[in-house]
Amino acid sequence: MKRSALRTLSLATLAGSALLFAACDKTNEQPQTPDTAVSAEDQSLAEDESATVADLVDAAAPADAALTGSPAAEPADLLRVAGRCATRTYDAPTRTLTIDFGSTNCVGPNGVARRGKVVAVFGGPYRQAGSTVTVTLVNYFRNDNQHTGTRVITSLGQGSWSLDVQNASVTTSAGTHAWTAQRTYTRTAGFGTRTITDDAYSVTGQTTGTNRKGVGYTATIQQPLIKQFQQGCARTFVAGTVKVLTSKEKELLLNYDPTGTQACDNLASITVNGVTRTIRVGRGL
Repeated sequence: MKRSALRTLSLATLAGSALLFAACDKTNEQPQTPDTAVSAEDQSLAEDESATVADLVDAAAPADAALTGSPAAEPADLLRVAGRCATRTYDAPTRTLTIDFGSTNCVGPNGVARRGKVVAVFGGPYRQAGSTVTVTLVNYFRNDNQHTGTRVITSLGQGSWSLDVQNASVTTSAGTHAWTAQRTYTRTAGFGTRTITDDAYSVTGQTTGTNRKGVGYTATIQQPLIKQFQQGCARTFVAGTVKVLTSKEKELLLNYDPTGTQACDNLASITVNGVTRTIRVGRGL
């Protein structure tokens, strides 16, 4: 059986890039570019959770869409992504899947605490090219940060898919980040197996938002981000670049392959005002 056409980069796929700046040496921070760094951190954290939410829906999708209470088509992957925190239900007449993490925090894989619901409504036959899944978040929190917005996942066939993030926000103690995003995930490996361990993707797209300091930004993938799921590669990208430009005309370039080897490590580089330094990509909040 082929992997789901909506196979995502769970793994926080996209991006272990989350909190990449928290792993930097703050003594070397460029004082003239805080808006750029905050925007890059905000969008990478948002990317991480959007990809994880899509992966949850993918793994929890019903084996038989015509049967209320149908079990997950890929229970092993659901356990891998959600751990034992979530209660899953499926209603066939409305094609509605609910993943309920409860009203109190539950710590799952990778130490992430979640509460609230992820609700997905299937607009057509699952995994069929052109079919959509509309995902909404209901009182949903990740590590006590509330996430809102709608995600529309469209199957492109052959395991590839697009993600349209609409009216999204995440509220933290440091402020609220709001954004929209369009991403295309082109599957490049793992077509004939059920496991995610041999999957790979090439990711393109753009994010537009206002960071938690109220500064507008765009984050554009310049060279496709390469995601592999083999051991050692799951928490970040092995290649690709992202340009972040703020409304204050400050710019940063993030490079996930500073050595040019596509190594499965957590090294990346950031370039600001012609100065480049290597960082270690950190875990998402």
